[in-house]
Amino acid sequence: MESYATALLYATPFFIGLVLIEILYGRFVKDQKHNLMDTVSSLSSGLTNVVKDSLGLVLILISYPFLLEHLALIEIKATWLVWVVAFIALDFAGYWNHRLSHHINFFWNQHVIHHSSEEFNLACALRQPISNLLGYYALLLIPAALLGVPHKVIAVLAPIHLFAQFWYHTQHIGKMGFLEYVIVTPSQHRVHHAINKEYIDKNLGQIFCVWDRIFGTFQEELDEVPPQYGVLKPANTWNPIIINFQHLWRLMQDAWRTKNYWDKFRIWFMPTGWRPADVKEKYPISIIKNVFNFRKYQPEASSSLKAYSLFQLVVTTFLMLFMFYSYAEIGFDGLLLFGAFIFVGIYGYTTLMDRKIYAVWIEVIRGLGGLILIYFTNDWFGIDTYVSEGSYIVALYFLATIFGGVYFTYFERSLATSDLTA
Repeated sequence: MESYATALLYATPFFIGLVLIEILYGRFVKDQKHNLMDTVSSLSSGLTNVVKDSLGLVLILISYPFLLEHLALIEIKATWLVWVVAFIALDFAGYWNHRLSHHINFFWNQHVIHHSSEEFNLACALRQPISNLLGYYALLLIPAALLGVPHKVIAVLAPIHLFAQFWYHTQHIGKMGFLEYVIVTPSQHRVHHAINKEYIDKNLGQIFCVWDRIFGTFQEELDEVPPQYGVLKPANTWNPIIINFQHLWRLMQDAWRTKNYWDKFRIWFMPTGWRPADVKEKYPISIIKNVFNFRKYQPEASSSLKAYSLFQLVVTTFLMLFMFYSYAEIGFDGLLLFGAFIFVGIYGYTTLMDRKIYAVWIEVIRGLGGLILIYFTNDWFGIDTYVSEGSYIVALYFLATIFGGVYFTYFERSLATSDLTA
């Protein structure tokens, strides 16, 4: 995990930098594809994902080395061929994992976060799950295990394969000629993220589009059908942690409420969106009917709240990068506590972005918790070793968090109310 954290230390600024370039480009060409609060939510989601993955918070049902040991029929020697075979095997597994996520109720919960943005840009590519707590992916790599692909090759290529899916989350690149027949392109992936009936559950490939063409899930982007983005059951929140578990909570509620015991069991494995008939009638859920005429989620936000949300994102990113930089020195128990502060922080400020009244309690409690930890340890996870008076700077941040929670919950809200009644 330490090597993965090191990779993330460099990858995170790189991806955020590309998002900033896309924002600046959109501003330059007067065709902005970013909404500030949506982008903050997307990047915050990315932070939760990399923290969770760096801590290894997943229950591995079966590992690839185990499959390799028991299933290998041949062994491909460490030549260029093994890398090609491994990459193709990863992409084949990725297609079927993606297809499972779109077609089975239980698996949709770990993927819905990626589709939850009602915008389509590089930031939404970073909406990755923290709800994928069961590690079953190795089962989809059985073809690689049968061919004897070394697990070290898979370990090297897996993050490369994942990172290579970032670039095509953009509306600024049109169709790409003959490449449309070889790789997944921005045009194809716009189709994948769209909620138009013509586009739902299409273009599930990750790097190569050949799997979609072979298995009947390919759909070209149509000029007469402009893609509309999001999910048919809108998330209606900026909080990525809530979005990660919304669908699971609905499944649990439906399984509890239905009177049919067979439905209580099969709801988890039915097609995405399926609900028991009795529950569906008694507890209807609003679904977008007209994709060209629905109100995007955008609660009222002042310029100061937007600036504060951006401030929180920037500080949280720097804290996370420090965590990765000091991964070995902090130790596992310290990393869990550090990770908890990051998760609670993201939950707090994105709830504040939602203008929820209870956000103030999250912000005040985490601010006080941070100050108490600094007081008793006389440091912030060893930051003073690298930055003179670093713990005092972190303490000022927690004071700003307390002030921000109180101000935006009570003072700014009351000021806005008095302006409306004046």
